[in-house]
Amino acid sequence: MVRFWAVMAATVLGLGMLGGGVVAAAPAETPGLGPTGTSLMHGDLGSTDSTPFPGPGRSARLVASSVPGGACAATFVGRDGMPISLCTQFVGTSPPTVAVATVTLFDPVTAAPLARRQLTKGGLLGGVYGYLDGRDRVVVADGSGAILRVGHRKTRAGWQVYVDDRIDISRHIPAGDSVTGLAPDHDGRIWFATTHGVVGTVSPNGMSTNGSGTDRVRVRSMHLPRGENLGNGLSVRASGASILTTHALYEMRVRADGTPLVVWRRAYERGRARMPGQLTWGSGTTPTYFGPGGDGWVAIVDNAVRPQLIVYDSDTGDTVCRMPAFDRSGQGTENSPMAWGDSLVIPSTYGYQYPPMAVDGPSVPATAPFVGGSTRIDVSAQGCRRVWENRDRIATLPRLSRADGLIHALGYGPYVPGSIQQAGPIYYVATDFATGKRVRTLEVGHGPVDEPLELTGTIARDGTMWQATVGRMLKIGR
Repeated sequence: MVRFWAVMAATVLGLGMLGGGVVAAAPAETPGLGPTGTSLMHGDLGSTDSTPFPGPGRSARLVASSVPGGACAATFVGRDGMPISLCTQFVGTSPPTVAVATVTLFDPVTAAPLARRQLTKGGLLGGVYGYLDGRDRVVVADGSGAILRVGHRKTRAGWQVYVDDRIDISRHIPAGDSVTGLAPDHDGRIWFATTHGVVGTVSPNGMSTNGSGTDRVRVRSMHLPRGENLGNGLSVRASGASILTTHALYEMRVRADGTPLVVWRRAYERGRARMPGQLTWGSGTTPTYFGPGGDGWVAIVDNAVRPQLIVYDSDTGDTVCRMPAFDRSGQGTENSPMAWGDSLVIPSTYGYQYPPMAVDGPSVPATAPFVGGSTRIDVSAQGCRRVWENRDRIATLPRLSRADGLIHALGYGPYVPGSIQQAGPIYYVATDFATGKRVRTLEVGHGPVDEPLELTGTIARDGTMWQATVGRMLKIGR
């Protein structure tokens, strides 16, 4: 999960030029969703982990930083330019507790936290997957079985983060379950998916309790086969959604009343156990829509001993191509493939060391070195073809810029046998999408205080990359 910039000229694959100091034009937006490129954890509804804005790149420098008191898994930037994050606060106060989800607002100049709202504690991912709506409100699920719309405003007493609306979906979530994935669709619905396989939608006019009472809410849901859990987000296209469980990939639509309907299901090789460097047993990838028409194909990486990239036709479920996801890199990933046109870039997370409380069950083997590596694979109707593979040891969810042709992330230096992952310098790295070559390496911190923890950043319209580590919020500019 995690990802984010400055401006420079680029002409990769027919890109136009962007002069120094030029602010990128705002692209077309999706109704009901916040600004394109800065409102979703995976960049867009298709989960391409790409952005229309250029990042810091060759001129990158650390502009500001702060200590927010928690690890911020995803950061959004609204039309007002205010960065706002979904964070796991180390110590909460309302009520006193540990490891609680919060929505935190940051100063766009100094990166200092301005205000926060503590959410009801729930599942780990309940406070991670969310999005920014058209009114700059964070839409997120909390542990009470509700979807919240969390706004922010400046008052005489200072900035305030507050719950503007609450949609109760608790009767659709069994005891002990919690929302894992949350995303809007092109018709204004909110899709949600839970850890234990409930998939549901909230009608476009779905509202709940406010100051004057309770409005009618239309929530519809269905349950995937028992034993199939979800540890990743969901991806959305105009005609439906793609959802990946620990056993299979599903393409889904909605019935007339909003109830999710399975169009096709494809089981994949889930391996013998959770691999080191993954959070759950099964594929670690959020499905990625890409290819013809922007969503004609959907890609995942399975959990085989030698993981396979599998690309399906989104409409039929037919296999377009499959091949080993990695050659020399670590054999596994927890990150969604980045996509641009007919190309995918897949970072390896095999061997990455997550905190023990974040993972689900033992891994086989118990540990492995984090050698890293990323690879680009191009897809056509004739099959898959590896274009390059590098040694980048990426430790965040990277962001691929379609404006500057670079991949932006935080990571470590070259792998040294016997080295400790959490110790040593932490770097901002920019890699050329066309060649896989590193074009910028900037030290921005030092582990373990600045362990990137596979967190997600974002690149704002002005080219600023907002990226959290376990201990700080970093503002990287040019």
